[in-house]
Amino acid sequence: MLITILSFALVAGIIITIHEFGHFIAARLTGMRVKKFSIGFPPRLFTRKYGDTEFSVSWIPLGGFVQIAGMVDESLDGEGITGAPDEFMSKNAAQKIFVLSAGVIMNYVTAILILFGLTLAVGIPEVESPLIGEAVEGRPAATSGLAAGDRIIEIDGRSISTWQDVVETITAAGDTVHLVAERDGKSRPFAIPTESVPAGDSTRRVIGISPQVEFRAAGLGEAGSSAVIFCWNTTKNLGQFVGDLVTGTGSLSQLSGPVGVAQLSGRSARQGAGEFLFFIAFVSVSIGFLNILPFPVLDGGHIVIVLIEALIRRPIPSRAKIVIQQAGMIALLMLFVVVSYHDIVRLIGG
Repeated sequence: MLITILSFALVAGIIITIHEFGHFIAARLTGMRVKKFSIGFPPRLFTRKYGDTEFSVSWIPLGGFVQIAGMVDESLDGEGITGAPDEFMSKNAAQKIFVLSAGVIMNYVTAILILFGLTLAVGIPEVESPLIGEAVEGRPAATSGLAAGDRIIEIDGRSISTWQDVVETITAAGDTVHLVAERDGKSRPFAIPTESVPAGDSTRRVIGISPQVEFRAAGLGEAGSSAVIFCWNTTKNLGQFVGDLVTGTGSLSQLSGPVGVAQLSGRSARQGAGEFLFFIAFVSVSIGFLNILPFPVLDGGHIVIVLIEALIRRPIPSRAKIVIQQAGMIALLMLFVVVSYHDIVRLIGG
């Protein structure tokens, strides 16, 4: 439990700080005055003021914000717009969009740098052979006797030569798969019940196994391209998931909130530094993607407002912006409650 709490605090603290630092440094580069730089929610751990900015760190690492002079944001302060040259509303649309997107940019840059370093240090993971790397405890495969190191050679009468064969055969299987695995040079038969899990608008069958991953060395170019490709594929998958939610083919039960992320943080930390760093990179991309969505309160929502103001060539009234922000905060709070409920249900159910 202690490892889970500490690892979650570290993951959240790193990603939130990097995101907010992106906004902060972009605001300063464009001549905007930053009133507050805050990480976490109260109670506060410490507060210091340097120049025009009040820096604070709080105990609960579930968010943060950078309050820029002359901007209606999560603080819902619509009275601070005076027209001073160092205020947000005094800057042009390009400068505003740069500041608003800088947090997301920092999230992606961080993920790419982590993955680039990991790939250089460890290599590129490859899964080819049908060799079991893990049979998850308590799941059908482990309960039926399969173990790490077993090589799958046949499933339901089909000869198996690659891990992709394993995935394709089990995914389309019925309630039970009849599997032959090689252990210590001997072939052993197994009859394993399958589990049904959601997969978009349908389901697929699983038995609770993962492959043995092998790594090969990579040069600078391949390490860099591999990091960028991973971030692109992750973003594409997240976009598809959001699209499924919008069209009604996806389910909020597949989302993870703070409880689920904390569980995964602890699990990755126990698996070693490499897995933990990889998890940080994945969450960094996920947070970056989430924040760029065109939804009130999020960075993407602020960018939409800037674009509308540029199109109509006049600012939207502060009162209207505050109402939009309030509606967005209420919606996000409701989403937080829903995903936290599903996290707790999964936690109780193991």
